[in-house]
Amino acid sequence: MIKSDEIQSIQKALEQSIDTYSFGSQPKALYEPIRYLMNIGGKRIRPLLCLLSYGLYREDYEKILLPAMATEVFHNFTLMHDDIMDQAPLRRGNATVHERWNANTAILSGDVMLVKAYDLLLDVPGEKLPQSIRLFNQTASEVCEGQQLDMDFEAKETVTEPEYIEMIRLKTAVLLGFALKFGAFLADAPEEDQDRLYEFGVNIGIGFQLKDDLLDVYADKSIFGKQVGGDILSNKKTFLLIKAMELAKGELAEKLAYWLQQKDFDKKEKVKAVTEIYDQLAIRSLSESKMRSYFEKGFDQLPRLHPSSAVGLKRLWGLAEDLVNREK
Repeated sequence: MIKSDEIQSIQKALEQSIDTYSFGSQPKALYEPIRYLMNIGGKRIRPLLCLLSYGLYREDYEKILLPAMATEVFHNFTLMHDDIMDQAPLRRGNATVHERWNANTAILSGDVMLVKAYDLLLDVPGEKLPQSIRLFNQTASEVCEGQQLDMDFEAKETVTEPEYIEMIRLKTAVLLGFALKFGAFLADAPEEDQDRLYEFGVNIGIGFQLKDDLLDVYADKSIFGKQVGGDILSNKKTFLLIKAMELAKGELAEKLAYWLQQKDFDKKEKVKAVTEIYDQLAIRSLSESKMRSYFEKGFDQLPRLHPSSAVGLKRLWGLAEDLVNREK
């Protein structure tokens, strides 16, 4: 993260707010998984972006710590349920909730997290609450739409690049856009700035997911914190696989089809074979180019803002650049 006293101060206040918030205590089996997931790391990108967006126009960010937390609690709710659907063994380098407890517990604990996200939103000033709930509900629905599309893709033989981009826009990017717009909305920012911050968030969010696709294949497992090659093992239709299926011809196409059809296989062998296909098709370079195009589209929005604080804009810009350059 940014080595800035201001950023560190905001992060510290946010972490303290999360650490001291009471999700509930009894029954223990319901609430312990929530605290477990909230405590095993995570970059707190969404609430931090919300607070920094607010800080573009006002300095009293402490007033919106709880509403900003709602974005983090909702995000972790989606992770808890997504991990069940994906049968993922690891989350942030630790056992997923359904692995450590069981799927039924993870479903129910996730449900409570959604309820708690709404509880946190209730700290919004009364006159802003209806619009806050409307914006949140629209975003929450879109995230679910994106997850459904992701699951639908599993049964589709082919998925196009535009279909994939729309899926990750909904599943991943709109929540970043909401976090930024929400912070600006709570700070009474001009409406056009709220919209520009939303576009900034959505575009860098798409870029982040494209980067995650790359890291899933090419990252060091000890750094990444998730199972490297997991997308390859599950035949997940990421940007990399979609482009490979589109570009592979002849022997390469046959080899890719072979690995996609295998039910019983050596995991390391499959990851190695499919990665070699990606390398021969220059998929990594294509993915990096597409990722950069979305980052650039997002950053193009920032000079068009009219913030009250030049320092606040520098903080937001710096944090976003730091996230863009991450390796995990």
